[in-house]
Amino acid sequence: MIIIACGVLSGCSTTGVNKEKNTMKTPIIDRLENYKKYTGLHPEFEKAFAFLRQNNIAQLELTKHAINGDKVFCSLAKSPGRKREQASLEAHRRYIDVQYVISGKEEMGYKPVAECRHEKEAYNPEKDITFFKDSPDRWIEVPAGSFII
Repeated sequence: MIIIACGVLSGCSTTGVNKEKNTMKTPIIDRLENYKKYTGLHPEFEKAFAFLRQNNIAQLELTKHAINGDKVFCSLAKSPGRKREQASLEAHRRYIDVQYVISGKEEMGYKPVAECRHEKEAYNPEKDITFFKDSPDRWIEVPAGSFII
């Protein structure tokens, strides 16, 4: 399975002190060909989706790719994925995660960050990530050609 995680600078906090302000109850999941429905949600989404729509994206180097300085980047990784019992919930403060599955399928757990109560790892500002021990409220299968925000 090949998966891409695009980070888009959010300009708002979704965890930590302000996590109660994150009211997103369900993630957005759709096919890449429907990306235009979502470009109005953030001014940088158009750049992230343009990167994802490249014809040769599966042949790009498995590394971090800068798209618009530190505002938008994508990290390409090839992995077998994690089993439910190995996966940890994660949240970001500075970036919005747009994950796209190029091949295979990925099952991702989800729980609104405002409802996460048990921190596994404290927020790491350098990596912009917090991990939680909480169990997901639900699992979402993301097939090849689909993204999840």
